[in-house]
Amino acid sequence: MKSLGKKASGPRLEKMQASPLWSGSGFRNIYPIDPALRDPSATMPSLRDFLCGGERRAPSAPLPADNPLDAWRKPAQSGLRATWLGHSTVLIEIDGLRLLTDPVWGPRASPTRLAGPKRFQPVPIKLKQLPPLDLVLVSHDHYDHLDYPTIRELAKTDVPFVTALGVGAHLEAFGVRPERITELDWWESYRHPESDLTVTATPSQHFSGRGLKDRNATLWSSLSIRSDRHSVFFSGDTGLSGQFAEIRDRMGPFDLVMLEVGAHHPAWGDIHLGPDNALKALDLLGGGAFLPVHWGTFNLAMHAWDAPAQSLLASGEKENVRLMMPRLGQAVEPAHAERPHPWWREVDCVAAPPAPIAPEADAPLPKSMPWPLD
Repeated sequence: MKSLGKKASGPRLEKMQASPLWSGSGFRNIYPIDPALRDPSATMPSLRDFLCGGERRAPSAPLPADNPLDAWRKPAQSGLRATWLGHSTVLIEIDGLRLLTDPVWGPRASPTRLAGPKRFQPVPIKLKQLPPLDLVLVSHDHYDHLDYPTIRELAKTDVPFVTALGVGAHLEAFGVRPERITELDWWESYRHPESDLTVTATPSQHFSGRGLKDRNATLWSSLSIRSDRHSVFFSGDTGLSGQFAEIRDRMGPFDLVMLEVGAHHPAWGDIHLGPDNALKALDLLGGGAFLPVHWGTFNLAMHAWDAPAQSLLASGEKENVRLMMPRLGQAVEPAHAERPHPWWREVDCVAAPPAPIAPEADAPLPKSMPWPLD
């Protein structure tokens, strides 16, 4: 299937193999993993768990959403504005430039439209309605972050892409021209040619892969975005580690911090944050306005769909966190952030079954999942 992407070769592979993160057969996490981050009594969820486990894993009605087009027609008063469009897709407006993170408009986080975790909430606007983009950022190659149909459409434009080592092979396979792709190792930077904006790939603790035999074949990263006036941090997917303190020392402080909070599980504590560890990561980063991402769109774990938001709202108030919890499509400025409103409670969330995950003949799913689907 074309959606699986392509393996790196030639000069691209040589650059990957020259990275200090290359282990000989793939990339690796370098920070010591704290055993306390994983619940030793928790077992990896099985396919049955994904099909039938948990309660309220999807909302029972459409979520409230804003159309951001009117807001986007006016410049941000402070020069920095963010619009959460679902999961880890955020349109960042920073000093006149528009950056889009991990764009996913496809119906499923899967290599096929016939199987896999199905989106339970559409993006507030159509992909073709996006304003002109200056940069697309892709943190890693998992399906809920690198979406084949979305990239195919974006490839028809002239927007440049910045991503981690090896992911460019997938982008090329999806139609993006090679000269529009910049691949970064950790601590390498991309400078926008017509502004003072710099994007730096920073460490994260995760993994990669789009098939059953390409685990860690490409790099994963978080991203630091800096202009002369503003600074933004985007976590991609990651577990908790001391790397956040190093990022703070080298790239901080940050005006806006976007950290993943959803699709977590006790057995995945070293590669996903969840709400509690996201607050710890925020503290290690030195604070800043906090916009949670990686929730409210796909059914990728056993917890209730709104559990991350509920937990963050309760904990954030206790810890005096500058929490931003905008509705889908609501454009917000960190400089003018207001007290979060629990809009997700407006949905009458009776128990709802998860979206079916039916195996397909040409893309069989394993009987058990040795790692999370994303």
